[in-house]
Amino acid sequence: MFALALGIGLLLAGRIGLGLPILEAKLAGEPVLEQIKSILPVSILIGVLGSILIIVLDIYIFGPALAAEIGDKASLVNLRGPQPAAWKGLLASFYGGVNEEVLLRLFLMSLLVWLGKFLSKTESGQPTALVFWVSNILASVLFGLGHLPATATLVPLTPLVIARAVVLNGLLGIALGYLYWKRGLESAMISHFTADLVLHVLLAF
Repeated sequence: MFALALGIGLLLAGRIGLGLPILEAKLAGEPVLEQIKSILPVSILIGVLGSILIIVLDIYIFGPALAAEIGDKASLVNLRGPQPAAWKGLLASFYGGVNEEVLLRLFLMSLLVWLGKFLSKTESGQPTALVFWVSNILASVLFGLGHLPATATLVPLTPLVIARAVVLNGLLGIALGYLYWKRGLESAMISHFTADLVLHVLLAF
C-alpha cells in the first residue's frame, strides 16, 4: 500500500511543483546540509506550537465538554487521561512523522492538487494558490476523520467527538500541508514527528 502511495505521490508531486527537495538534491549528488539547516528551525517550531495548541484546546475546550457529555469515558480519549508509555509514544511518533505524511501529504494532497489543476491553474500551467489551500484543508479534514475508527473503539462517536478529532488533527494537518507546499515533504515530516514527541512522549511522563 505504501509503495503504491509513494509511487503515485512522487509521480504527481513532480508534475505540480511539490516533492522532497532534500532527498532529490542528495540523489543528484548536491550538498544538502544547508537545506537541512534551513528547514529544521521552522519545522520544529511549528511542530512544538501545533502540539501546544492541541494540548490547550483539548484540556480547556474539548476536555470539559466531553466530560459533560460522556462522563468518565472522556478520559479515554482526552489528554487529561492516562497516556501510553513513553517508549510506545516514541514508536508511534515515527509512524506519524513518516507513514502518515507519505499517505496524507505526498499521496493525498498531491492527488488533490493535481486534480485541482484542471479547475484552476496559472498561466504557466501550475495549480493556483487556491487549489493548494483547498487541497490542504481537505487532506487535513480527512486526516482528522481518519482517527475516528480508533476513537470509536473507546467512546461513542458523537458530533462533539467527531469535531474534536477534525479540529485537533486538522489544525496541525493544515500547518503540515503548508510546510509540504512551501518547504518540501521532509519539513512536514520533521514537524509532524516533533509534534508527536510532545504529545505522545513528553506527556507520558
